[in-house]
Amino acid sequence: MAVASYDPLRGILLKVASVTVFVGMQSCIKLAGSDLPTGQITFYRSAFAIVPILLYLAWKGDLRHAFRTNNPFGHLKRGLIGVAAMTVGFYGLVLLPLPDAIAIGYAMPLLAVVFAAVFLRETVRVYRWSAVFVGLIGVSIISWPKLTLFGEQGFGSQAAVGACAVLLSAALGAAAMLQVRQLVREERTATIVLFFSLTASLLSAVSWFFGWQVLSWQSLGLMVMAGFFGGLGQILLTESYRFADVSTVAPFEYCSIILGSIIAFLLFDEVPTLTTVIGAVFVVGAGIFIIFREHQLGLERRAARKASTPQG
Repeated sequence: MAVASYDPLRGILLKVASVTVFVGMQSCIKLAGSDLPTGQITFYRSAFAIVPILLYLAWKGDLRHAFRTNNPFGHLKRGLIGVAAMTVGFYGLVLLPLPDAIAIGYAMPLLAVVFAAVFLRETVRVYRWSAVFVGLIGVSIISWPKLTLFGEQGFGSQAAVGACAVLLSAALGAAAMLQVRQLVREERTATIVLFFSLTASLLSAVSWFFGWQVLSWQSLGLMVMAGFFGGLGQILLTESYRFADVSTVAPFEYCSIILGSIIAFLLFDEVPTLTTVIGAVFVVGAGIFIIFREHQLGLERRAARKASTPQG
């Protein structure tokens, strides 16, 4: 298949489409019921995501090559971390209003910066550290009312447990991002995506021994849709980076808080609280600043490489 030409508008539209589909996935999970075991949710989300992924890889002609890997242990490690992140994230999702879960989940890229500095020894300068600090303040503003000890149940309340679960999911998701960075050095993107879905399906299937619920036809349909949306969202996200730079399309991730708030109001009669709105402004602003700073540094590195190239 020919290399895609640079088309920022198309890349942005694909990114927004991926965000919309992922919010649809989260909505299906909430509609399916808060009493479903999280292992069962993770299985359906992973297993039925394989269908659109396989179709996509076959269309690109990458299906045969996608099953080849030189690092099976790396894929297993990424799968273990990813499954843990999804499981606790889904648990928090069903306990929290959708906008709150989305906004707290924005902590993941911020924590990824911290983890990259600590574990990968990546250079993080004062600008990005400042943005991370501001972003985590925003996460604290959103989370603190749910974690306060002054409520009737304190840290044992449903909202507190949900907020802690989403925060833990963000931390695990950041760790998974670091593992993906290691894998992309020697593995194809198609291989990483496919092996994660396969590994996650197999690992989450083990939770059947701890008890799954018999799903109604409605819940079954919603869970199948959630899985399909998850795979489709990954495809749209991948395609968006074929037509535009990461720094161009990444800020549109924050459309999810708007879409999530609309869907939460229409389907679940949930309205974002003032602290959620204020905290989201902090987190979104910090995230966009980090993206902008990365774009600047990328331009500087390219200019330095061009200046150091001998001119003929």
